[in-house]
Amino acid sequence: MRIEDRTVGFGDLTDIPVRIYWPPIEHQTDLPIVAFYHGGGWAIGDLDSYDATARIHAIAAEAIVVSVDYRLAPEHPFPATIDDAWAALQWIGKHAAELGGDPTRIAVAGDSTGGNISAVMPQLTRDNGGPPVVFQLLWYPATSLDFTLPSVVDNADAPILNVDIMTTFLRWYQPPDIDSSDPTALPATLAPADAIDLSGLPPAYIATAQHDPLRDDGARYAELLRAAGVSVQLDNAATVPAAAEAMDRGLAALKSGLHHA
Repeated sequence: MRIEDRTVGFGDLTDIPVRIYWPPIEHQTDLPIVAFYHGGGWAIGDLDSYDATARIHAIAAEAIVVSVDYRLAPEHPFPATIDDAWAALQWIGKHAAELGGDPTRIAVAGDSTGGNISAVMPQLTRDNGGPPVVFQLLWYPATSLDFTLPSVVDNADAPILNVDIMTTFLRWYQPPDIDSSDPTALPATLAPADAIDLSGLPPAYIATAQHDPLRDDGARYAELLRAAGVSVQLDNAATVPAAAEAMDRGLAALKSGLHHA
């Protein structure tokens, strides 16, 4: 694969590190592009820790992947992450042709809090005239930040991600002037499920995991998108083999959404 590290920007933000992956295919012009946002509670993760994941997306979707190294909390609380993600997406739209990409076939993808960011981006581009996003691939996304959902309660002590860790990440991320005690009152750029209007957004593939605290968060967002007339595939995996197969299905949906857009 051809891989290149760059520092990009748009408007006042000029120092966003990205890593660009070109798929190992013969045809290298007018390729679809995926803006990829890594997970990690808005506080951990970087280009290196998600290098393999970004490669997989580029190969499976036969698309250019731009992995974005946004600023992290607690040093850089909300909305710094969203500002970086949005600036990077606008840079992608402006420089798509230069990269060998098609500016009319841009998708977003990310896992967990990367899924949160990826859900916010289509709303921003719809409302602000940004690059048209034609598909959103949301891996177990955090969309409502509602810790009273059954999956959070049932998996409060789950391995890897539990409610204490989730609470800590959110405390680091949210600025002091935002009260998260009522998750339905959060701004949509923090909790995309709170958007007043979800119509006109691109098709979505939402993958969730049965024993993940975020399971019902993804399911709820799928319901909200469907109610707004958005095409959604929701895939909940229960076991490790099924999860591997679910990833294949999600990547296949991304490829289909980009190459038939």
